[in-house]
Amino acid sequence: MSQANYPATERDDLVEELFGHRVPDPYRWLEGDVRSDHDVARWVNAQNAVTQRYLATLPGRDVFRERLAALLSYDQFTPPSKRGGRYFFTRTQGRDNQPTLRMKESSDTCDRVLIDPNSWSGDGADALAEWAASDDGTRIAYCVQSGGTDWRTIRILDVASGIVLEDEVRWARHTNLVWTRDGSGFFYSRYPEAEAGKPASAEILGHAVFFHAVGSAQEEDLLIHSDPDRPSVLHLADRSHDGRHLLIYSTPAVGVNALAVIDLTGADWTPRSLIDGLDAEWTVIGTTGRLLYAMTSDRAARRRIVSLDLTLQDPAPCEIVAEDEAVLTGASLLGGRLLATYLVDAKTEIRRFKPDGTPDGTVALPGVGSAGSFHGDEQDNEAFFIYSSFDTPMTVIRYDVAANRSEVWAKVEMSATPRRISVEQRFYASKDGTRVPVSIIRRTDVTHPAPTLLYGYGGFGTSIVPYYSAVHLAWVEMGGVFAVANVRGGGEYGRAWHMEGQFEKRQNAFDDFAAAGAFLKTEGITSADGLAIQGESNGGLLVAAVVNQHPGLFAAALPGVGVMDMLRFHRFTGGALWMSDFGNPDEEEHFNTLLRYSPYHNIQAGEDYPAILATTADTDDRVVPGHSFKYIAALQASHTGSKPKLVRVETRAGHGAGMPLDKVIALHADMWAFAAHWTGLDVEAAAENEIEF
Repeated sequence: MSQANYPATERDDLVEELFGHRVPDPYRWLEGDVRSDHDVARWVNAQNAVTQRYLATLPGRDVFRERLAALLSYDQFTPPSKRGGRYFFTRTQGRDNQPTLRMKESSDTCDRVLIDPNSWSGDGADALAEWAASDDGTRIAYCVQSGGTDWRTIRILDVASGIVLEDEVRWARHTNLVWTRDGSGFFYSRYPEAEAGKPASAEILGHAVFFHAVGSAQEEDLLIHSDPDRPSVLHLADRSHDGRHLLIYSTPAVGVNALAVIDLTGADWTPRSLIDGLDAEWTVIGTTGRLLYAMTSDRAARRRIVSLDLTLQDPAPCEIVAEDEAVLTGASLLGGRLLATYLVDAKTEIRRFKPDGTPDGTVALPGVGSAGSFHGDEQDNEAFFIYSSFDTPMTVIRYDVAANRSEVWAKVEMSATPRRISVEQRFYASKDGTRVPVSIIRRTDVTHPAPTLLYGYGGFGTSIVPYYSAVHLAWVEMGGVFAVANVRGGGEYGRAWHMEGQFEKRQNAFDDFAAAGAFLKTEGITSADGLAIQGESNGGLLVAAVVNQHPGLFAAALPGVGVMDMLRFHRFTGGALWMSDFGNPDEEEHFNTLLRYSPYHNIQAGEDYPAILATTADTDDRVVPGHSFKYIAALQASHTGSKPKLVRVETRAGHGAGMPLDKVIALHADMWAFAAHWTGLDVEAAAENEIEF
């Protein structure tokens, strides 16, 4: 497409002097809120019109839409939380836009719907977010998420009557819901009420933990913990199983936190600091009497399990389970055993230990995949966890701790099941020789080079583990290859792997991702002109940065909800939290690094770029859509070849969580049709052949 085919975009002459650099920002006006700024709204409408006209011409779009609808039409469950002898869980049934909250009176009775968010809005864009049942199972505190926003409104349901109480708590964000043992109220986290007239994209500060007593007004809620000296830090509450101790995690970033504890049996709920520093991760996994068990990266980059004696004034950690070559990613004290989840080359193992750290065998898994997220009680023999893999939907497993025996608790019934899928893991060398894993998923009969969709994330210590993705299997069914590269910046090999993709070392993540693409071509997995790349959020940044650095390597790029302006990300909503991984743009050392790779600032005019379809949403108040708007405007104004540079802006949607199923189907049908067209994947031919999957 030529520049003349794009909507006209006003260009300002804004140039800033920053640390000796003249930095143009001609599209800053696109940072305005699309829901209230008429100029931005007109630009978005014009861009969406061009994008939709183009997408409507692509063969295979309707095929993908139909197949995605079939593949996503199956029941999905979460592990149950057992409270008062009742089992509470969420279930998405068939083509429901949103999961419903359900209850069973016992493990073998029929379930009953308690909360159905599908009735909350006409477009299905209002969702049930966080929820928690009281210890006796008589009440549910739950969060309402409207139109994809990260803001939450908390309500309370009386389970027996089905009545929603009058209590309403607003301005919650990044929160847990933690009941007191007697059910008199719950702890939650929120920000101060927004000032009138303040833009929705403005920076938000002052996170704090509060207590809400059932039946009271929010104005009466008790402030439990805040940190005015560090207003950008998040504070999250949890609780020991016996109800005695409230735990408060304070974190400026993923992977490090302080830890405080409150004795809830006392009259004065004053936090007592256990861990002051912000140089390691501390996660409480259980208590027995005076001992608090925690998983930590303190003096253990791949984590270990320690205990803290709460009767001591300044308890030193006592090692229970030492650091291993594998990465400890989760642990729980359940049924008198420590159940520890490890990653070995991005695949899960679950190991058992006695409370003193003595090894006690392993937990058998259905296959090679991902497992964990244990739900249960420290004293109860019954526990639940989830299992999934690239070719197996998420399954809820009931686990008998004493017998070390597992059985399927929620059987997944699928109307459309992909068959003959091959999953393999390979390793390749990055630019500096680092060994990086890549998972390759394709049909067993696809042994020749084929159009490939390569996915990556590479940030914040987040591990991309084997998982079932019906949307990606729709690509595989049509004869394409889906590949996942576990690039540096993630947590697949512990904190050291994460740190190798932080700050001035973030270029390692970009090099790893580009090397994955080159490897797939060299190995004959990907066709010569058939490589598309995809990533969301930090992964959107990854995709856009790598396209700037290696435009000729890719046929198509799908950056979703990406962080594109690395010099101003910290000025919007909760963006200051990301400085823990990116660095502070207001500090010269970090600024210089960020300027070198910021997607918005490094578009290479004169290079032949791949086809690009950026995706975002009008209600994304995490990575505000202005990032994608500015990036696409700059691309369209640059001479980067004739392939299209488009943006797709969803309405009444946010960063991804809570998006209704019909919007998920439409979004991915558009993305896959776009990628298929530019990689040479013949979707219509595959559909006409009626290959049995």
